[in-house]
Amino acid sequence: MCSTENNPELQPTSSDPALLLELKTRRPPSLVERAGCETWSVDFSPDGAWFAWSMGHGIVWVVAWPLDSEESQNGETDRGDKSFSCGHPVWGLAFGPRPPKSNATACPTKTRSKGKNSLLLATGLENGVIKIWNVLTGSAVFDLHGHEGVVRDLVFPQNGTLTLISSSRDKTLRIWDLAHKGKKVQVLYGHKDWISSCCVSSDCSMIASVGRFDRMVCLWSLRSYTFIRNLTGGAHKTVYLLSSCDFSPDGAILATAAFSGSSWWIDLWDPYTAEKLATLADYFEDYGQNQISAIQFSPNGLHLTLVTDDRALRIWELGEKGMVMETKRDRDSNGLCCKYHPQGGVVATGTRDGHVRFWRAPSAVPSLCHLCRSILRHSISTHQIEALPLPKRILEYLTYKNIPERLKSCCSSDEEEWES
Repeated sequence: MCSTENNPELQPTSSDPALLLELKTRRPPSLVERAGCETWSVDFSPDGAWFAWSMGHGIVWVVAWPLDSEESQNGETDRGDKSFSCGHPVWGLAFGPRPPKSNATACPTKTRSKGKNSLLLATGLENGVIKIWNVLTGSAVFDLHGHEGVVRDLVFPQNGTLTLISSSRDKTLRIWDLAHKGKKVQVLYGHKDWISSCCVSSDCSMIASVGRFDRMVCLWSLRSYTFIRNLTGGAHKTVYLLSSCDFSPDGAILATAAFSGSSWWIDLWDPYTAEKLATLADYFEDYGQNQISAIQFSPNGLHLTLVTDDRALRIWELGEKGMVMETKRDRDSNGLCCKYHPQGGVVATGTRDGHVRFWRAPSAVPSLCHLCRSILRHSISTHQIEALPLPKRILEYLTYKNIPERLKSCCSSDEEEWES
């Protein structure tokens, strides 16, 4: 457990109506503004009852969410905040295991197992070690050894198993079986440099990973542990870096984020056909001052959240000509990561100063068409869809080819026009 001088402090909301609250880290003066205080990763537990973030200097805090939970008032479960001292800077973290999609949102308040101390938290450290914690007891379970560089990202597949996927700066991904204390492991080789991010499709068939410097977008089979394909190919001739990736909730789209000295962009891919469906791009005047750090789809698949240097948060609706939400320009926002609450409605962002902000996400009711498409695409590939005798417009909708081929913004302000 960490000392109380590092305890987070709840700050009231600012004038920004989208900002719900902010957790600020209280540190001794000797640690303020020193390297190592960054919040590189945040996560909500599968049932949304807990929130964890790496607050810098090797400390991870886990707090009950929401803060005014009725269960905590009724004493039905331990709602005390937890803190874990990992000994090394924490770059990635993930709660697990993730229940199957059909059960994850059915009744979130009743999915918590009463009397079972089984909520796990995986933390990836700078020295390559992955520490597994029991959140409810506050104790370390075991360590996973094998990576030889920073463990940059961690993810549990959404199938309820004790499988953990990790990506590292040692150019490898590893698949751990926590049911055997990580002794059974698969190593995936193929990247030529640091791996920035990894994610798993909702049907748990594919892993996607992006290399920061080798500019590779790799797809891997989670069933056979083999390389499938590299999605990148000569669209961007300038030198650029890849920073993040995420599958849509139905697994039909893979979004990847990249940036160069004068722009950032997001490519939307069909992971089954390797076709690029669309590109969202943003160009800016200040060279090298607006990199994109993280992206994530909303739980309903309608929106994509972006974290960039010049704004704390942007939220884009796929195919639209503008952002459905964006915060004011702020050169000190310094966002590094973002994560949706499992039931939507709230987005958490972590910053370079170790603080966390919670934002009110735009509410949207999915159309019946979108719900049908999501259910269908969750279990049917693009090739299977295209083999069906359906009208062209329906096929384009089911395969997301109705998204404009190219979206381009010269400025993020509402006054500027977007070109398709």
